[in-house]
Amino acid sequence: MTSLDSIIETLLAMNPLWVYCTVAAIAYVENLLPPFPSDVAIVAAGSLIGFGAIDFGPLLLITTVGSTLGFVTMYRIGDWFGDKILEMGRIPFIPIENVHKVERWFRRYGYWVIIANRFLAGTRAVVSFFAGMSELSLWKTSVLSFVSALMWNTILILAGKALGDNWSSVAFYLETYSKGVTLAVLIIALVVIARYLYKNQQSQKSSGLEKR
Repeated sequence: MTSLDSIIETLLAMNPLWVYCTVAAIAYVENLLPPFPSDVAIVAAGSLIGFGAIDFGPLLLITTVGSTLGFVTMYRIGDWFGDKILEMGRIPFIPIENVHKVERWFRRYGYWVIIANRFLAGTRAVVSFFAGMSELSLWKTSVLSFVSALMWNTILILAGKALGDNWSSVAFYLETYSKGVTLAVLIIALVVIARYLYKNQQSQKSSGLEKR
């Protein structure tokens, strides 16, 4: 039996109430400790609907609430500690000037990013962290993150329900999608850092020539 099959076996053996609680907890934690297999767990739970073990409505609601609460928790962490962590140099490879640029960019476009947040696997914790650090409206952030989670979880649950016993085939595509998004974000981040280092080096050279 594969580890994916064992997930179903474990969930089927649970009381429905505990299934809801377990999947909600996974959806919550995924926002704090990425990467965490919440998407796969939600698809697996969706397949249980076909077995009559749980219902679509409660599953969608509980996973969406869990995702939203996780997002808001990371938002609060960014709001309370974000600037302190970065300005104290705890993350030295991130130039503080670029962090402030991201904050300004987030204040302008952040709400659109939050709407797409659940579809950006591997970057969700970063989005919620910067949303808090940029001091976006908490109630708008909460509503938009709920809507984003609602749309994404609906897709996952319906996929699990439709595939039934073959739900595990979705795991491969979710993993590939997650890796692709994460890789794209890392490449963009590296390009930004490299650009900053290049500009900083050129600036130092120019300063050196002027002193001569």
